[in-house]
Amino acid sequence: MALTALAAQPVAAQQMSEGYEFLKAVKERDGDKVIDALNQPGNTLINTRDIATGRTAMHIVTERRDANWIAFLAAKGGDPDVADKRGVTPLQIATQLGYIEGIEALLKAGVRVDQANSSGETPLISAIHRRDTAMIRILLKNGASPDRTDNSGRSARDYAKLMVGGGPVLQEIAQADADRANKGADKTYGPSL
Repeated sequence: MALTALAAQPVAAQQMSEGYEFLKAVKERDGDKVIDALNQPGNTLINTRDIATGRTAMHIVTERRDANWIAFLAAKGGDPDVADKRGVTPLQIATQLGYIEGIEALLKAGVRVDQANSSGETPLISAIHRRDTAMIRILLKNGASPDRTDNSGRSARDYAKLMVGGGPVLQEIAQADADRANKGADKTYGPSL
């Protein structure tokens, strides 16, 4: 009887990979299926990529603005720095969406803030294009470089200078520069009296 039920299913349904099923469960917010899949001995599903797009579970949950799932996947070993086939990382998705809570969750997961996409654009450059000063501030505070250039040779600082009304953005960059300069100023080297 089980054989006839299996034979009645379409061939494609019989051949779904574990990775496909895992990503499907993440998309459907099916926590029980996700936990069951991750608890299987020897599994490597946490960073499974969609075969067509290269997206991982971390991309999916960031795009749907789900900080709880970001934290959950990170706790299970999900890599927040994996780029899809276009070079887009979850941090770049969060930046493009203006999703500050997601950026904070990704930062807690240890994301690299200066990872560029395939055009060399960093999350900071994307935030500057959006004129999102709150996001710019968070990225700079967490080590984003305003001087890293994209494939056209321009940096976040360059784009801020080119912007009409870019004063607030330039102020954020200047403040971050001052904070970085002052960070090491208080330290002394050698013995003290």
